Amino acid sequence: MYRTHTCGELKATDEGERVTLSGWVDRIRDLGGVKFVILRDRYGKTQIVVNPDSPVYSKVDEISREDVIQIEGTVRKRPKEAVTNELTGEIEVVVERLEILSKSKLPPFYPGDEVSEEVRLKYRYLDLRSARMTNNLIVRHKMAFATRAYLSDKGFLEIETPYLTKSTPEGARDFLVPSRLKKGNFYALPQSPQLLKQLLMVSGMDKYFQIVRCFRDEDLRADRQPEFTQIDIEMSFVHMEDVLQLAEGLARHIYATIGINLPEKFDKVPFEEAMEKYGSDKPDRRYGMEMMDLTQYFKNSDFKIVKDIIDKDGFVKGFKANIPMSRKIADEYSEFVKGYGLGGILWFKIENGQITSTTAKYLENEYVAISKDYNVSEGDVFILAVHEDREKLNTALGALRLKIGKQYMKVSGYDALWVIEFPFLEWSDEEQRFVARHHPFTMPYIEDIENNVEPAKIRAYAYDMVINGFEAGGGSIRIHKREIQEKVFEMIGLSKEEANEKFGFLLEALQYGVPPHGGIALGLDRLVSIAVSVENIREVIAFPKTSSGTCLLTNAPSTVSQAQLDEVGITLKQ
Repeated sequence: MYRTHTCGELKATDEGERVTLSGWVDRIRDLGGVKFVILRDRYGKTQIVVNPDSPVYSKVDEISREDVIQIEGTVRKRPKEAVTNELTGEIEVVVERLEILSKSKLPPFYPGDEVSEEVRLKYRYLDLRSARMTNNLIVRHKMAFATRAYLSDKGFLEIETPYLTKSTPEGARDFLVPSRLKKGNFYALPQSPQLLKQLLMVSGMDKYFQIVRCFRDEDLRADRQPEFTQIDIEMSFVHMEDVLQLAEGLARHIYATIGINLPEKFDKVPFEEAMEKYGSDKPDRRYGMEMMDLTQYFKNSDFKIVKDIIDKDGFVKGFKANIPMSRKIADEYSEFVKGYGLGGILWFKIENGQITSTTAKYLENEYVAISKDYNVSEGDVFILAVHEDREKLNTALGALRLKIGKQYMKVSGYDALWVIEFPFLEWSDEEQRFVARHHPFTMPYIEDIENNVEPAKIRAYAYDMVINGFEAGGGSIRIHKREIQEKVFEMIGLSKEEANEKFGFLLEALQYGVPPHGGIALGLDRLVSIAVSVENIREVIAFPKTSSGTCLLTNAPSTVSQAQLDEVGITLKQ
């Protein structure tokens, strides 16, 4: 028996018990007489005491940090002054036997050390020994377990869908897998089980879920990975509200499991309102600083920078913040919004009861009116920007708002909401056509189509769950009638031939009695990262890729032999 207890288990009630522990050497302290070893495993740490008269006293000199050892000894209470708040802080184990199970060479870093992420990912197995990473994976496990329990209790079936499937590139790029048996043909790794879970609804499964790995060959960011895990859900005979209620209940349940209380009711915010107020379709409202349309105050302005844009039917928007402001800070913010296509910012502040600004002599009347109507008081700063493109203006100011919030404001708690009424279509400059904003299987507002609403204004029965400014998940009510699905394919520029080539199996299935259905996919990686308060989802994935899609641990992706390429009939371009 390697151990009778773990390193996080023993308490004062175990005093006098003879125990066997195994784990990693976390620390060694030699006080010139008694020697102390801190033994660690994923459950915690236990202090080991080796007295000078112990038969293994000299053996302590043979061990080093990160060696794996086994000890046998007797539990005793620590002196009162030595008791700590740790799990095993009341006790220590007096050692009578010590065996080295495995020696460790000097590691590039010790668990918990501050080192670069590149080094941490290269030696991920060492990084995962740290209390921080261990806790992240434990939280992830608890949330996944709670998901299965909640959905099973609601009558959902966990059903696996295949990883090798058909390429249906109407979204991100597919990862392609060549077929050896059918040379020249390819499988694709699923971007999501979207069509397969819809087919499960056609089959009458009624309530499906899966904690599933998905793959997207797209450019990476801090919150993206080429492979990720989502809680995938689909339901039959539901309206949008049914899906929202189920997903809210699930989110509250899995967070409550780890001691986090989400709001009892998630607000519903239309997409247009989110963009107008926060410049983002995933707003973090904890920062406040709602954006306001201030165009009316500048209709008669003579200030050329503003007048030229107003004359082009442009807009002025801004928000109030209680932050430091100087010419240097304003220049920094101007450079920031230039990256979003704006020319810079305008600003004013109230200092000693007076309006202060580098542009006060040109826009004093406007600033006075704004400060009066919006209760701008001592210490407040008003940041404004102008542009003829309202969408670009909203996006730039929204990004600046978030930058300022993170820079100056400490927020806590959990803000959870639904963003609804997304645009059904968006224009793709790359493809020079309208594409589905979510995916082409989302049900549009039929009345918008019947009323000949311009394509960019057609609304979709799509919804995103947003928690603390992060998109935690998204879904939609699906199209369940073939004629509507064919119409949507036509709207996004797919010919009948292309639609049948890519989605013929779905179109055929839609002829055989399909219930109204909808669903959602919640990002497990993102839900966990919110729970443990990290922005980068790499911190909650055991073996993630870098932002360039590389696994530093295994050096994937890597080249393969010519023989392997020949087997699947692939010739590489030089």
